[in-house]
Amino acid sequence: MLFPDVISCIHDKTLELKKLVYLYLINYARAKPELIILAVNTFVRDCEDPNPLIRALALRTMACIRVKKIVEYLMMPLGKCIDDVDPYVRKTAAICVSKFYDMDPQRCEDEGFIERLRRMIGDSSPMVVANAVASLCDIGDTIGYDVLRLKPKLVNKLLAALNECSEWGQIVLLDALAAYIPEDENEAMLIVEKTIPRLQHVNSAVMLGAVKVILLNVEDCDEELSKTALNKMARALVTLVSVDSAELRYVALRNLRLVIQKVPNLLSKNIQAFFCKYNDPFYVKMEKLELLISLATPKFMEKILNELKDYATEADIDFVRAAVRAIGRCALKVESMVDKCISVLLTLLQSKVSYVVQEAVIVVRDIFRMYPGKYTSVIVPLCAVLDLLDEPEAKASMMWVVGEYADIIDNAAELLDAFLDSFHDETPEVQVELLTAVVKLFLKQPAQGQELVTAVLTMSTEESTNADVRDRGYMYWRLLSSDAKIARSVVLREKPKIDPKLEEMIDDETLQKLLEELGMVSSVYHKPAEEFITPKVGPAPIDEIGDDGNVDLDEESEEEYEDEDGDEDIFEEEEEEEQPKEEENEVNFLFWSVCWKKDG
Repeated sequence: MLFPDVISCIHDKTLELKKLVYLYLINYARAKPELIILAVNTFVRDCEDPNPLIRALALRTMACIRVKKIVEYLMMPLGKCIDDVDPYVRKTAAICVSKFYDMDPQRCEDEGFIERLRRMIGDSSPMVVANAVASLCDIGDTIGYDVLRLKPKLVNKLLAALNECSEWGQIVLLDALAAYIPEDENEAMLIVEKTIPRLQHVNSAVMLGAVKVILLNVEDCDEELSKTALNKMARALVTLVSVDSAELRYVALRNLRLVIQKVPNLLSKNIQAFFCKYNDPFYVKMEKLELLISLATPKFMEKILNELKDYATEADIDFVRAAVRAIGRCALKVESMVDKCISVLLTLLQSKVSYVVQEAVIVVRDIFRMYPGKYTSVIVPLCAVLDLLDEPEAKASMMWVVGEYADIIDNAAELLDAFLDSFHDETPEVQVELLTAVVKLFLKQPAQGQELVTAVLTMSTEESTNADVRDRGYMYWRLLSSDAKIARSVVLREKPKIDPKLEEMIDDETLQKLLEELGMVSSVYHKPAEEFITPKVGPAPIDEIGDDGNVDLDEESEEEYEDEDGDEDIFEEEEEEEQPKEEENEVNFLFWSVCWKKDG
């Protein structure tokens, strides 16, 4: 009802009122598409207003109105604003090209707007360059082609603009540079040298963008520059995990795990930066534990072990459990420190705290698997805490230990017999482990295990309601009925060792993809973007596009820049047939939603 009345206010010269009217039209244009045409003449006239802010505002409003009828009226003002004398208008026009492409891609290409957008990379204004790159990347993500097509001279333009554009423009330029493959070592070194200062930027997104560019190019640099870049990158990353925001620390730590896998010794001098603080949220503490395990080496293991021992006495039960398991993983990773890890675990067993004891039992089971036949002196303390075990995994671990070492545990039959009375009350995991342990006891000490094996096989095959337990029972029954020698070769065969790197390593191909997406949501998930988003197949229909459109990266500015002369030679003719872009679409950087306090 108010639409015509609001449109009548569009002729007011007050900038603040005009902004409100334009905002209203953007939000309600689709509800009254036939009436929005009434404002077209005012839009076109405002695009030629002497005030550059009004020119940019009118153009932005037209581009944000997702109505088919507006497209034909947008082309002429957009073409004029691309060549406007004011950089603020030009940078707005650069973003509007991608919005125009969303509405009518064919007409946008036919009118040469994409090529004109590419030429804007040579603009004298850094904010125009940044918006042009952002718009081209957005169009490229939509159609699956690399429309940016960077070449060495264009890369030099981006590097020059990097020092002068806003922080959000720097993020766009760094992403574009990260996707570029240098032609030779000198170009890679130039990119790294120009990117290093961004490691000291106050914006976390810029800092991580710089880390990504350096990581992807540092291998092509000489040894001296590589060492300098990595040292500065290490200091920047330590700073990043020390920020006040817990959310940003978490994102930084998730990205840091990828960086450490690529450069294992990068943070070896900064172990203490990853020690947990009392006020760290649980999710941050868990990431720090993972990092400490990744950084565990014989040189620093004692520091890490002492820290983990302290964590095991804290009040947070879940964190204590994770700390105890971390001790076990460190023992599996650093063989020279297993004795000290065992000593800490024995101390924890003596604490008689139920949840600590149960995690310690699970950890000792893994150590026995990794180092079979060693550390059997721990078995007696383990058996002493049997009554404290009430969790399925801890019970199963204890039964595995008893079955595996039934030949050296004097009362193994008695320990296993204690569980038979509650066999049907246990979980399938515990039932299967108890069944296996009794069979091992029988094969190692037939006299002690005769009655037990008959009882447990009967319960598992005739009384159990779980298919897995019954199948395992029948398998053991037939195996024992055939040949004891064959049964021993199957059940008592040497167990494969645990791979300590299995839990923390990402395969090389996936790691490379994640490093290319460093600082994005995929690097937080530790999954390439292609695994959790649907690639775009083209621009969305106009009726399905939201009103907000794309984000304008720069703050408003009335500062004028002189036009640049004679830079058109940096654009070389390209082949008419474009090659499909192999990289999958990337999701927006998580920091943009956390840090961005500007208009958008």
